[in-house]
Amino acid sequence: MEAVCTKSFPPVLDYKTEKYLLTKNRKIGVFHRLLQLGILFYIVGWVFIIKKGYQESDNDPHISVITKMKGASVTKNFREFQERLWDVADFVRPSQGENVLFLVTNVISTPGQALGVCPESPTILDGKCREDSNCTAGEPVISGNGIKTGKCNRTHFTCEIYGWCPVENPDVIRKTPLNEAENFTLFIKNSVYFSKFNFSRSNEKKTSNSTYFQNCKYDPVTSPQCPVFKISELITKAGHSFKELSFQGGVVGIDIMWNCDLDQSESTCTPQYSFRLQDRKNNFRTATYYWDRENHEYRDLLKLYGIRFEISVTGEVRKFGLVPTAVSLGTGCAFLGAITLLCDLILLYLNNKANFYWNCKYEEAKPPKRREDTESNLLQHINTD
Repeated sequence: MEAVCTKSFPPVLDYKTEKYLLTKNRKIGVFHRLLQLGILFYIVGWVFIIKKGYQESDNDPHISVITKMKGASVTKNFREFQERLWDVADFVRPSQGENVLFLVTNVISTPGQALGVCPESPTILDGKCREDSNCTAGEPVISGNGIKTGKCNRTHFTCEIYGWCPVENPDVIRKTPLNEAENFTLFIKNSVYFSKFNFSRSNEKKTSNSTYFQNCKYDPVTSPQCPVFKISELITKAGHSFKELSFQGGVVGIDIMWNCDLDQSESTCTPQYSFRLQDRKNNFRTATYYWDRENHEYRDLLKLYGIRFEISVTGEVRKFGLVPTAVSLGTGCAFLGAITLLCDLILLYLNNKANFYWNCKYEEAKPPKRREDTESNLLQHINTD
């Protein structure tokens, strides 16, 4: 006897097998095909072509950065210095730069300071006074230069302090900054190593010409492998001019990005540079101490304004891998299966003929009785009669 299929709802604990049901619902059919095409375009176009989902990556490079600045200039009538030669030992702090260095562009000089009592600077709010009661003895001047002595100086109307005298005068800042520094050059040597692929790269051009780096200047088109940057051009690429920043300083960020595809030639793996202004003001103080013949201690105080360069390096290399390829393909197949499930749900729950499609899709299969059991039941029925 043949098996008989009766229409029924599937019980929860029974096993149900897949059943393919061909429907003549064109709306669902068109919707299904459009979703399939969309998934295919997503997998091929976005995952594999644009995002390169068939590659594995390493975005944690080991980084080495060495910087050197070169240049010199002369300042005339510079107060006590009269005429002075400035070179990288004066302009650049620290003298041996790494990923951060400071280029001096302006200065306030306070030479010959000695420990003693003198009036506080009029620019310090907490140091102003009208009478001695405004200057509490032993109290430090907030954002000032020393400790209050308890007396008010009637000439300057500021508290007298114990500190390094005379105090710094901000009015003596150079009105003509050290603009010669814009012609200095900055050499940035950068090396990266990606341990996952045992791949290393440097931004220096491999050349046998010993004078190449003395004459070349970085240009993204003509000299992309020259790591020598002119200071004025570097700041221009950050969207500003050197003269804007030279008076009170600033902070400039230099980003070096390595983005390499190891499935292509290694010669295509070159760094991309970008420059940005992070702050418009920057300064710090430094002092040189010395003693006279009577063993009295003095110091020359310099407040240095300048441009701080901060170099950051990031990178990612990619290469074909079986695991990411399999994962991307498996994800695509899962999306295609989800489309079929979505169309089934729409057909069985949201369609106006949902009951009809439900009864056609789910049937209960009852196996036929064995022939021997049927004959035995028939003979038993005859004997009973």
